Amino acid sequence: MSRSEVFLADVDGIVTAEQLTATVDAVAEWQLDSGMVPWFPGGHADTWNHTESLMALMLGGRRTEAELGFQWLRSVQRPDGSWHQYYLADRVEQDKLDANCCAYVAAGVWFHWLLFQDRGALEEMWPMVDAAIEFVLDLQTPRGEILWARHADGTPWSFALLTGSSSICHSLRCAIAIAETLGHERPDWELSAARLSKVIRSEPDAFAPKHRWAMDWYYPVLCGAVTGEAGRDRLAHRFEAFVTDGWGVRCVSDRPWITAAETCECAMAHLAVGERDRAVEMFSWAQRLRTAEDRYWTGIVLPDEVHFPGGEQSTYTASAIILAADALAGSSPASHLFTRPDELPELIEEQTRTDAVEPS
Repeated sequence: MSRSEVFLADVDGIVTAEQLTATVDAVAEWQLDSGMVPWFPGGHADTWNHTESLMALMLGGRRTEAELGFQWLRSVQRPDGSWHQYYLADRVEQDKLDANCCAYVAAGVWFHWLLFQDRGALEEMWPMVDAAIEFVLDLQTPRGEILWARHADGTPWSFALLTGSSSICHSLRCAIAIAETLGHERPDWELSAARLSKVIRSEPDAFAPKHRWAMDWYYPVLCGAVTGEAGRDRLAHRFEAFVTDGWGVRCVSDRPWITAAETCECAMAHLAVGERDRAVEMFSWAQRLRTAEDRYWTGIVLPDEVHFPGGEQSTYTASAIILAADALAGSSPASHLFTRPDELPELIEEQTRTDAVEPS
């Protein structure tokens, strides 16, 4: 195995760069020859979690493997710019077309650029990003939210999800950054991102009610739609509903199901609003799910401390650990992607753009 530059560093007193690199190697071990990164051996892949794994691979010096993963994405992208929901090694498992999963590829491509500044690679991946974002924005309503998905025959689903729309808002800003870097004008993307951010902040009724789910609580902060004091207030408001002290985030508020990935994502949300001590504490809790083989259990049920689902260790969980570690250590050029929303293109409100082009 040849390793490119490793960007990982110690998270002081919690986990070392060597341990983190070993976790990246464990993710790479489960990558298929095609480039697809399944959740676990024999399991399926979706483009969101696959892309998350590619980010981890890049941070751990596995650039070759990550770029193979981007090649796999290009090879299975549909003509309309989308991807199916779930893929197995040899076939499509679930043919739904999830907008959030499609959009997240842009975040992975921008992450690659931040790390390597490889313009040739960015240009090569641009058509994939361009087509994916156009597919996603065809699902935006006049109010601004993004409908969850389309059926494989193109029929749109009837509702939007707050978590998904929040993630899409972040991915869309990454796509705008890619377009700007390559000199492609996409003013419609800029307006769509501004409308989407506005509805996330101000119109909760635009989304299907998922109040039990932790991701609906912290994702608007993690993805940069709710920032500063408003972000701190949002995280404080339901902290006790979702967080078990010493363990981490419950994926749903009324069940004792702690997940390492959501704990790490929530930690990055706290980091994004300046609550570093809380972020470090939560990241440290997630290490309770680390295995002797450098992998991570997906979750644990309290108080019995039984791992779930079915004793699963997952590549996406390990990758969330890696991204949170990088965000806390600040060791890579991409470490601020989820914690400094001001470093992505500004959200341009429609009236601002209209005023700018009208004659005086």
